Amino acid sequence: MPLTSATDITARASEFGGGQFDTSYARLPQRFYARLKPTPVHSPRIVKFNYPLAEELGLDATRLASDAGAAFLSGTRVPEWAEPLAMAYAGHQFGNFVPQLGDGRAILLGEIIGRDGQRRDLHLKGAGQTPFSRRGDGRAALGPVLREYIISEAMYALGIPTTRTLAAVTTGEPVFRETTLPGAVLVRVAASHIRIGTFEYFAARDDEEAITILVEYALIRHYPALQGSPNPALALLAAVCDAQAALIARWMQVGFIHGVMNTDNATISGETIDYGPCAFMDTYDPATVFSSIDHHGRYAFGNQPRIAQWNLARFADTLLPLLDTSREKAIALAEETINQFPERFAQYWLSGMRAKLGLTTEQPDDAGLVQALLHLMREQEADYTNTFRLLCAVAEGAQAPAGFEAWVTRWRARLAQESSSSQDAARLMRAHNPAFIPRNHRVEAALNAAVKQGDFAPLETLLAVLSTPFAEKPEYAEYANPPAPHERVRQTFCGT
Repeated sequence: MPLTSATDITARASEFGGGQFDTSYARLPQRFYARLKPTPVHSPRIVKFNYPLAEELGLDATRLASDAGAAFLSGTRVPEWAEPLAMAYAGHQFGNFVPQLGDGRAILLGEIIGRDGQRRDLHLKGAGQTPFSRRGDGRAALGPVLREYIISEAMYALGIPTTRTLAAVTTGEPVFRETTLPGAVLVRVAASHIRIGTFEYFAARDDEEAITILVEYALIRHYPALQGSPNPALALLAAVCDAQAALIARWMQVGFIHGVMNTDNATISGETIDYGPCAFMDTYDPATVFSSIDHHGRYAFGNQPRIAQWNLARFADTLLPLLDTSREKAIALAEETINQFPERFAQYWLSGMRAKLGLTTEQPDDAGLVQALLHLMREQEADYTNTFRLLCAVAEGAQAPAGFEAWVTRWRARLAQESSSSQDAARLMRAHNPAFIPRNHRVEAALNAAVKQGDFAPLETLLAVLSTPFAEKPEYAEYANPPAPHERVRQTFCGT
């Protein structure tokens, strides 16, 4: 095995800092990936660098942000410690199974063990063609790269498990989509890039040995406390179900719409991955869809918990041979675990919604109270984020929003059952209801300025606002405003 414990590493030195580097995934059998180097680019230049993340990873940010760092982060110069590879995986895309997908435009350099002792993948997105490219050019455009930077860092600031972006690097080369666009590479950091689709890849080939290896590796890397479980595959299934329930609940609490919840975009670690046609909802409506490729609303906001459970059922399918030698018993074990998802999700969701309403205790009708509010918000076409933020002031005695008076009376009666003061309730609410989210029109404006005009100032301002989303910032009040009719962004697009 490539790892026997979470701390079993083969440390490698790096010119870019004191972090420890490893390549444990490259020590898995050859059929897990294709070994190849990133395709060098013409003139790499770092246009956005994540200094706080570099510090967290134990990297020398000054050296990494240099020209030599740009060559490394673009894949133009591969460090000695790296064993670059493209990962193999499959996936259900909009419900249809594709037996081979894989990293078609991304290269995993290896892993870095940060100052906190956590192992994270270092991954270059847009690093050139691979055996999984399927006629694609293997490249990424600057706009989608910067979009992932903005949204992933906003999610991190909101406290939601997510992959992160270390840097955005332009390549000096064009990318051809509907128009000619500047090329770029996204340097992604993740707990790992193991997906439900990774397991599906081997299940489609009846490769039980590979699935067994992958289960062991995933437990060691993500759920080490479960090592030695009597039924490792069942332990992993339960852990991933719980992690996904917690993750989707957090999405729902902030109005995030992933947009493309295919099984190849569902991680075993429970992190959000792939910020393609994602968006944050303005006006509350469970049917909201932004993705230009989601023609039937499969991945609409309100469908996300159901789709997560569907994805987890596909994960369970891959584990059946390992759950029990009797297929009938294996199916029963899988169904029992998967059927617990709605209750686990509801617990995580309601716990977070209580905090958004300033509640610290549990009462039987709390779910009804929340649902009544959401029903009103839909009727009133209220802004999801701003309504909850406004209620922070209402908790301290401010006037109820028009149309919400009866509900506010009911809510205040519920708050009166708490032992904490109204100020305490408002403080709790302000810690769970962001004042600022990456609203689509603000994101698009920042991207247009950066990509079309070379002006990164709007992007820098937006990132600064989003870095502390729960703080009051009167000087940036306009960033909390919903879009005017002419500013509405009705569709978001996949970067490919």
